[in-house]
Amino acid sequence: MTRRGLLRRAAGVTIAAAAGPALLSVPTYAVPGPTGNGKTEEASGDGRSGVATGTAGPNGWELEKAADAGGAVWTRPVPGTGLAGVAVRMGDVETVLVHVIRRFHYEIDQMKPGEVIGWRKPGEVRKGLAEVNQASGTAVQIRPGHYPHGARGGFHPVQTAVVRDVLAELEGVVRWGGDDSTPDESLFYLDAPPGDDRLTRVAARLRGWQEDPARGAGTHVDVQDPRRRQAAQELHTRQTKRSR
Repeated sequence: MTRRGLLRRAAGVTIAAAAGPALLSVPTYAVPGPTGNGKTEEASGDGRSGVATGTAGPNGWELEKAADAGGAVWTRPVPGTGLAGVAVRMGDVETVLVHVIRRFHYEIDQMKPGEVIGWRKPGEVRKGLAEVNQASGTAVQIRPGHYPHGARGGFHPVQTAVVRDVLAELEGVVRWGGDDSTPDESLFYLDAPPGDDRLTRVAARLRGWQEDPARGAGTHVDVQDPRRRQAAQELHTRQTKRSR
């Protein structure tokens, strides 16, 4: 089906972002690896047992039944965007996915509340597709109504160059659904399993940029720089060799 046809089918369907304001304090939770402050948290009480599914998503991260309910998935702020927040897995995953959202907002198009969807219930995602990773808090959809599932061509070349630059900047720990065999150009998902050293390294670098006003999302990035373009193309070649 053409992109126009899919957009017509999607017309009138309102997709809401994960509800709830950004949290100022969060109970202790369990994550498979370092958290945003470089420490590994331990589960407290039996809160996490109420959301754990024991089932891993396509990228290896455990699906959770609920967000903001004592597990590893919480609604987190997206600084500088005006978005109410996004439900994602805490720690390094949060750091990486929030960076993707912020660069999209600054360099592709400004987003409004409700245009980013993070965690979704396991029963709400389509089985066998990369969007299942949303149920583990390791994927986000950006404007799914604009980029309908199964269609390509939603981004013009300059926007696509930004997407590819972001992926290369993150050293391939995030994959774009637009590169999947059944495309979903709204989807960005973690492409690194729990315990992957790349995720730890990339997240640490992004947190370090927070101390430097000349680095990170919101600063000028020349996506046409030959070195950046080469890195983006090399990553694209590697990722698309692995069919999804």
